Amino acid sequence: MWSGTELAIAAAAAVLLFGGGTKLKELARGLGAAKKEFAIGQAEADAEAEKIRAEALARAEAARAQAATDAQMPQPTGFGGDIPPPIPGSGTTPVGTGVEGTD
Repeated sequence: MWSGTELAIAAAAAVLLFGGGTKLKELARGLGAAKKEFAIGQAEADAEAEKIRAEALARAEAARAQAATDAQMPQPTGFGGDIPPPIPGSGTTPVGTGVEGTD
């Protein structure tokens, strides 16, 4: 990946930028701590995502079970689809007797 001369140049630049040993050690320590915190945050995010996936799966299964139960239940009546049309002479529809003038 990197050749020996490239590593040497990078190390020399780091020493020039950050001084001798103390600042470079602090930088390396800070980078290590940042990496550790990132890994912890990533693990927490993964756990939260898995929890959300499990909850969504449980809701989907409950909805499927409810849909199956609803399909087995009888349909409600009284919405007009099961009411027959009125029959003439049954009470609300005037019926003629067939003789004119007597109605």
